[in-house]
Amino acid sequence: MSHTAHIRSHRKPRRSASTIAMRTGVAGGVLSTLAVAGASGAAHAAEPVTQTLELPTLTADLAAQVAQSADVTQQAAASYQLQAERDAAAAKAAKQAKADLAEAKKKAAEAKKKAEEAARKEAAERASRSAERTTLSASADTGSSTGTGSSTSTSTATGSAAAVVSFVQAQVGKAYVSGATGPSAYDCSGLVQAAFKQVGISLPRVSQAQSTAGTQVGLDNLQPGDILYWGGAGSAYHVGVYVGGGMFVGAQNSSTGVVERPLSYDPPSGAVRVL
Repeated sequence: MSHTAHIRSHRKPRRSASTIAMRTGVAGGVLSTLAVAGASGAAHAAEPVTQTLELPTLTADLAAQVAQSADVTQQAAASYQLQAERDAAAAKAAKQAKADLAEAKKKAAEAKKKAEEAARKEAAERASRSAERTTLSASADTGSSTGTGSSTSTSTATGSAAAVVSFVQAQVGKAYVSGATGPSAYDCSGLVQAAFKQVGISLPRVSQAQSTAGTQVGLDNLQPGDILYWGGAGSAYHVGVYVGGGMFVGAQNSSTGVVERPLSYDPPSGAVRVL
């Protein structure tokens, strides 16, 4: 016996072939399992790759739809804005047209009122003249038989009064035109103003003012050159010049023109003396 025979060997015991085969099978199964698991894991790992590749396509389609929707919305907004602007412009134009129409109606009404007032005034003046001629024509004829109805008279006026009388008598036969101041036509106050201008006296233009231009005198105390007026003092509607002998000269109306008539033809309301 060896002197080391009693010492246990540290060498591992030799494995049997069956044991080795069994272990080899187990290892192979494990490896197979790992291979299957790896393949399965690879397969599962591939799916996200496929989904990731499809995602850009879906995102592009969505972006196109959003862009198209935005264009439609923008077009609709632009259309609404344009319509709103048109409506506002139409409303403004209608408002201005309404204001213009109201202004035109107002001006037309004012013009119509002025025309009616002028027509009434003219008609009243014509009616007054016509009535005076009709009423006093008989008096004029009667006056001629008593020596006061001659168409001309011999005045006893002197100085400035004589010049005024001479001037108005020289205008007899000329036309009556409203607003005229000579020398070919006159209205009543235009004739009186022109007559006194010959002697350096400036009279107001209208009959109302001329009826208060001098000292009031009675009709029974008349002198040649006195201004006769018809109507109230300050509101007279007609004037003439007393030329003496119970006669006066005046621009009566468009039918008679400037005439010389007896006081009885158209008795005045009052008289003023400026000479």
